[in-house]
Amino acid sequence: MAKISVLGAGSWGTALSLLLYNNGHEVKLWSALEDEVEMLNEKREHASKLPGVHLPDQIEITGDLEECLKSPDVAVLAVPSPFTRSTSKQMAPYVKEGQIIVNVAKGVEEHTLMTLSEIISQEIPGANVCVLSGPSHAEEVGKGLPTTCVVSAASRETAEYLQGIFMSPVFRVYTTPDILGVELGGALKNVIALAAGTADGLGYGDNTKAALITRGMAEIARLGTKMGARIETFYGLSGIGDLIVTCASVHSRNRKAGYLMGKGYSMQEAMDEVNMVVEGVYSAKAAKSLSEKYQVEMPIIDEVNRVLFEGKAASEAVKDLMVRDKKVETPMLPWK
Repeated sequence: MAKISVLGAGSWGTALSLLLYNNGHEVKLWSALEDEVEMLNEKREHASKLPGVHLPDQIEITGDLEECLKSPDVAVLAVPSPFTRSTSKQMAPYVKEGQIIVNVAKGVEEHTLMTLSEIISQEIPGANVCVLSGPSHAEEVGKGLPTTCVVSAASRETAEYLQGIFMSPVFRVYTTPDILGVELGGALKNVIALAAGTADGLGYGDNTKAALITRGMAEIARLGTKMGARIETFYGLSGIGDLIVTCASVHSRNRKAGYLMGKGYSMQEAMDEVNMVVEGVYSAKAAKSLSEKYQVEMPIIDEVNRVLFEGKAASEAVKDLMVRDKKVETPMLPWK
């Protein structure tokens, strides 16, 4: 049995707390929001974000960050990506040297272009920062539906230790050394999911979505490998696996926000309607900046930014993608 503190009591943090408790671990769940702590302690359910998922009384729910970080074997950081830096700063005074911190959010910081693990390492220099990612909607994990994820760490020993912590008969975990690839796949797929949802809102069909998923992954992989990630990672759970589920699922907040924009909502109206952090909106500008920095062509990312921030009509964005210059799908393959 391990002592585990989960920091962030949204849908994902709540679902992981239950998973880890069911795995036999001692779990504390922290929230920065007093009202959320009181509600969860009283109802033992996050009715607005994870309805129907009951938290046993043995899971301690608290707003005391210092107490949460006194002696955990593992700290799981489950706050939305825009709050990763501020939460890490709050954590820093209480984190012991070598503390394992597993980031489970997905995003890239807009103004620094840093991944979330880089942010955590910068704010908490002594921490052993790892990543858990993959196609894993909280709504399904909370109900115990079969799910697979991948954990990445600087050392095989740490990755395999975390694999044992998280793995269960309903939650299968793989390992990889490619932290950068795992994070880029998880962050950038949210931007592509906005495009896929917008296509649904416009009334387009499965052909359109398949095109966005396939060509979206081509863009992510081009950028990721240019930045030093491994191409194999983008074929895996945190790459194509996470992209498929986020573009297709009714649980996806990014797809839902895109769908609403396809129906004519503004970006802000769509985010207000979803009523959860739409991380693809925060990652879109960063993705575009990374494409410019590394000189990688990313036309879908470009068009998503134009729709989000320049007022371009979504239907025009799709048209402009379709009438681009002719391309070869596999330029690395020679003709006979």
